[in-house]
Amino acid sequence: MRTLLIVNPNATSTTPATRDLLAHALESRTQLIVAHTQHRGHAAELAQWATEAEMDLIVVHGGDGTVNETINGFLPLPGTGAESAAAQGPRNWNPRLGVIPGGSANVFARSLGIEPDPVAATNQLIDLLSLDAAHAGDRRIGLMVADGRWCAFSAGVGLDADVCEAIDRSRAAGRAATPARYLRTTVRQFFRAKRRDPVITLRVPGGDPVAGVHYAFITNTSPWTYLDSTPVRTNPGTTFEAGLGVFAMRSMGVVSTLSVARQLLAANGDPKGRNLFREDDVPSVRIEAAAEVGLQIDGDFVGRRNVVDFTSVPDVLEVVAPEPGSRRHS
Repeated sequence: MRTLLIVNPNATSTTPATRDLLAHALESRTQLIVAHTQHRGHAAELAQWATEAEMDLIVVHGGDGTVNETINGFLPLPGTGAESAAAQGPRNWNPRLGVIPGGSANVFARSLGIEPDPVAATNQLIDLLSLDAAHAGDRRIGLMVADGRWCAFSAGVGLDADVCEAIDRSRAAGRAATPARYLRTTVRQFFRAKRRDPVITLRVPGGDPVAGVHYAFITNTSPWTYLDSTPVRTNPGTTFEAGLGVFAMRSMGVVSTLSVARQLLAANGDPKGRNLFREDDVPSVRIEAAAEVGLQIDGDFVGRRNVVDFTSVPDVLEVVAPEPGSRRHS
């Protein structure tokens, strides 16, 4: 088995010791090449090279942003609509994907049931690779296409994107993206956004337009994110094996927001509210905005848009991860 290990040395929780352990473990099982990312977009370039070289496995040690870059580097986008990429006919070689958490949140890995501790995740990956030669440790999952790119687990417009933009500025200034910083930034951005009129309208197939939306999350799995070790579940019925989750708030009132927030953090939360629009399994959704709003994809701010289409693409990515019934629940 030929493997490329992509390491983001600047990710929040990567250390030289963990990188050496991961490399040593993979070297004992595979023909390994190790590459460190050197600039934004480098993971995508490395993944594209691995595909052209017909590598069998790409393992990413980094955060959600590095995982997103990697997927977009090697997995071809579908044509149009909700067609699965598998229905597009013959495709180029696609490696399998493994993930060792190395960022601050690691939502994608944790939603797949991958251990949050990098050392434990390394052992888990090796165990899954060792099951047999028929890829018994693999799992096929669906992804989302948003703004012409792959999205692994979640996207957001409005408040969520504003938070990601502010966090990106903090990172550029050398400040770590800690859970406490995310929480403080969210509160600050909430009170800024509270003064604005709602400009977003959602369109879901088969339903009436949902107008007067302040902010929305579109998810491909649950949880949507983590507050340190606590999962935040906007759409608990959304999975990698089903359609998209839609969570849209039509109020910035403090009381209604706190009521929904308590439900998001509850162990068995099932968020509901008079000012909340939520669907857990839809094939696609369009967001239209009267004025440009921020967009984040997998935790990275990507710009401002008036219109964004989100489409579920089922059964498109082969990952080395536990099956859903055996995944750990954080």
